[in-house]
Amino acid sequence: MKPTEKTTVYLDADDYRRLKGLGRQRGAPAAELVREAVAEYVVRHAPVQTPTCLGAFSSGRGDLSERAEDLLDGMGRASGTRARTAARPARPARPARTRARSR
Repeated sequence: MKPTEKTTVYLDADDYRRLKGLGRQRGAPAAELVREAVAEYVVRHAPVQTPTCLGAFSSGRGDLSERAEDLLDGMGRASGTRARTAARPARPARPARTRARSR
């Protein structure tokens, strides 16, 4: 179940009695029926809006969506190898440490 928020809803007494009866018939608590009803209402009255930038440009290819996997095959990989992070530049060699001899 998704995380929930607690709220208080005031219902008409007759509606609440009918809701409880429906809950008994379905074997579900009234709160579950209210969550279900609110979820259906939101889908119907407040649909998720698609960003306006989607579909705003044309690739010039009519088959792009069908061939997406083929076109992206190998993306991010050096030819014939597994994907790697960018190579770090080699560190310069450090001079050998010498100990000062005590006399």
